[in-house]
Amino acid sequence: MQLDQNLSIVLIVFVAVASLALLLQFVILLATFLVVRKLQAKILEIWPEVAATAKSTRRTAENVEKQVVKIGESSKALLETTNRQVAKIDELLNDATTRAKVQIERAEMVLDDTLGRAQETVSIVQRTVLRPIREVHGVLTGIRTTLSYLGRGGRPTVDHATADEEMFI
Repeated sequence: MQLDQNLSIVLIVFVAVASLALLLQFVILLATFLVVRKLQAKILEIWPEVAATAKSTRRTAENVEKQVVKIGESSKALLETTNRQVAKIDELLNDATTRAKVQIERAEMVLDDTLGRAQETVSIVQRTVLRPIREVHGVLTGIRTTLSYLGRGGRPTVDHATADEEMFI
């Protein structure tokens, strides 16, 4: 009997503890319910502003998306134009470089030709003008020397003979 009695006390204690736990759980749930109600009221007060802000944000995002698409298209067109212009400039520079090389080669050929002709002209002038002048000068010098010798007359003086001999030595 005592065992039954002990068992009944233990059973009563467990039931009491379980009841207290359920009661405590009820109080906590009731407090949570009241806090959620207050929170719901506050959220409902600001909900129109949140909805308006969300709508405005959505419109802004759509506008930004449209602008980004336009910027992307403009950038692509600008890049294509730039690429075409760079290709044209590259082609123009290559053409100008080629033409400059050709002109430099032509200038070198003209300069070489001009120098050759100038050298030929100098040679011709020396052969046709200077050589006869030298020859005439030589003949005139010979005639002058002959006339000078003949014009001296008689015998040469000692000083003159000595000078002539020194010139030949």
